[in-house]
Order: sequence, then C-alpha cells, then structure tokens
Amino acid sequence: MFNFIFDRKNDARPYPNLAPMMNNPHQSYHGLGDDWPFISPCRLIYYCHDHGYPCNISYLDQPIPENAWYPVGLAFFHFDIDYFAMMSDRVKDHLRSEDFRVLFYYHEGDNPWHEKKRLDSLCQHHDLPVACYKFVSGNTAADQVPGFAWFPDHELFYWRNAVRWNDRSMPGACYHDRPRTHRYTALNRFHKWWRATVMSELLRRGLLDNSYWSYINIDSNDQWKDNPIQVESLHMVDQVKNFVKQGTMSCDTLDPVQQNSHWTLVAEHFDDAYLHLVLETLYDAEQSGGAFLTEKTFKPIRHAQPFVVFGTVHSLETLRKLGYNTFDHLLDNEYDKITDNTMRFQQTLQTLEKLNQQDLHDFYVSCRTQIIHNQELFLSSKHNRLEGLCEKLNHD
Repeated sequence: MFNFIFDRKNDARPYPNLAPMMNNPHQSYHGLGDDWPFISPCRLIYYCHDHGYPCNISYLDQPIPENAWYPVGLAFFHFDIDYFAMMSDRVKDHLRSEDFRVLFYYHEGDNPWHEKKRLDSLCQHHDLPVACYKFVSGNTAADQVPGFAWFPDHELFYWRNAVRWNDRSMPGACYHDRPRTHRYTALNRFHKWWRATVMSELLRRGLLDNSYWSYINIDSNDQWKDNPIQVESLHMVDQVKNFVKQGTMSCDTLDPVQQNSHWTLVAEHFDDAYLHLVLETLYDAEQSGGAFLTEKTFKPIRHAQPFVVFGTVHSLETLRKLGYNTFDHLLDNEYDKITDNTMRFQQTLQTLEKLNQQDLHDFYVSCRTQIIHNQELFLSSKHNRLEGLCEKLNHD
C-alpha cells in the first residue's frame, strides 16, 4: 500500500503538503496550484480511491509507518522555488533520519534530468541526502533517471473525468459500423507553432477536407524559435504564419471554458468521424527522448476511434506497453520511431496520405476488434498501474 504523511488536515481531509492555505479551504481544492508556488493536491491519492488501491493517511503527530511518503503535488515545477526550504525543520529532521521520504508527484512531461539536477542541488544546500526524495513524472524518460519513475498519470486522470464522473450523465461514444459523414477529427485549443505547422500542412494537402477540425488559437506564449519542426528547411515559414493570422477556426459552438472541460463531449467528433488526428501537448519533450501522453491521446481510445498521433517519439510504443493496440496491421506507424522531429512530422504525413487513399469506412470496420479492446482496457480498473508504481517506489 501507499503510506502518506501530511503536515495537517482540513476538516476530515489531508491538506496538500507545502500548499498555502486557501481563503476557503472547506470547499473543494479546485484551483489550488494555479498560482505561486504551484502546489496542488497529489492526484495519486485520488486514483487510489478511484481504483480501490490501499492508501493509508497519517499525520506528523502520529506514529510513522514503514515505507512512508511525504507527498508533494506539483502543478508546475518551477526552478526558482526551493521546495525543501518550504518544509518544516521537523520534516527535514525526519528526512535525515530516513523515517520517510518526499514523493514529488508531477503529471507533466518536462525533462526529468533537469528536475533531478535542481533537486539534488537543493538537497546539498539543505544538508539532506539525495535519497530523501523520489520523483514521479509523466515523461517516460523518468525511468532512466536515478530516483525517478514514470507513471501514465493522464490515463488515470481522464478515466476519473470521463468515466467516474461523466459517464453517468453523458455516456461516451461506442463502436458502430454505420457510415460516417466526416473523415477525421483534429482539435486544437492552445496555439503552438508546431501545431500550426501540422495543421497548415494538413490543410494545404487537403487532408482536412470533410473533417471536424479546429484551431482556437488561444495564446500560450509559445515562441517561434521553439518550434521543434524546422519550418525554414521545409520552406513553410509564410504558410505557417499565414495560417495563424486567419484567427480562430472552430467546428462547434462551445465556449472556451467548455472546450477545456473534460466533462464536455461533442458526440459527432467521435461517432461521426472515422479517425482521430491527435495533436499532443508536446512534440519534443525538452530533448529528453521520452514520450509524454495526455488525455488528448486517451480521448479517441475512450470514444472508439483509431488514431494517428502527432506527438513525442515513441508515443505509440508507450501505448503498446500499456496494453493498447495502435493498429499497426493497417497503419504505417514507423513514424513513431523517428527521433528527428522534422523527419517524424514528414513521415506522419506520409502515413496519412496512404490512409487517405483507402475507403475509410472499410478501414474503420476492419479495426473493430482493436477499437473495442482499447475501449475496454481504458474503462477497466487501473489497480495494476498503481500496484506497479508502488512496487517501483518501495522496492527499487
């Protein structure tokens, strides 16, 4: 089981370690983590409750169980924050005595080597052993970093939103073999230059014809120089910039809040289109070589669609490790192995060009077994995922 230690409780709930007290903590902790110091509730505790995995909660004034963790949920890892300075002297004494360890829980896909360097230097500054903490990351490269571990957080996060809460009021789409009126679904909220690169080229090639697609163009402070796809070498500079200048392009009537809600489902995007074009959060996870999957990839899995992923290298390989089918018998998925971002982009386009020459209805029907397998796997308990993480953390 997981044994978690907290500084304090709020009502009958543990209050997130290191988080500043909210103005009204007696309500939900929604929004905690949006502001400095970006500390949020540790999602791992919610997942244990969702999937029946044993989770024990204790407090500093109680006896400390074996293999105990002091959880710190990170909404955003900020390199200017000294996390150990935020801990009480009592907590740091326990860390030096090896009574328990800190468990940093981070669902994002930043380069874990950068975070290790920062945290190790903070340990040295506070005269703490480097082994006093473990770090859980959403980047698969974490499994190659000493003291770090990868966990597919967004699979369980979307399960929580789409299954535990949403299915009671709005059931998800299911497999059906009726003809569909649209070819693809490709949804984008936040502007990123690499996403604009992908969408502008899909549009230029006619691959978005008769499809549900959007580019809401919400500013994300993404910089032109940070585009991992080398648009200059592809002679696409004007094309990409002109695409963004067109402004918002939407395929539904949802407002920005609804478009960002995991509870909101436009049924036609899933049960009236044959394939989902996933434009993930990251295309290159800070040169870490790791894969990072979010709810964007798990949405078509949940809602009975095959998919092509524009995302980090080894995204499909990661899905296979989780037990999902990636339709390798029907799609040319070699793009997933290409580490060069520009070449992976080009190869993914070629995969779609080949697919576009097929009868998509016949293609979809031939995917029936794999689609149903994926959906059933997603809907199943994630107890085994939590057990694997607990083993990894406690017995490495």
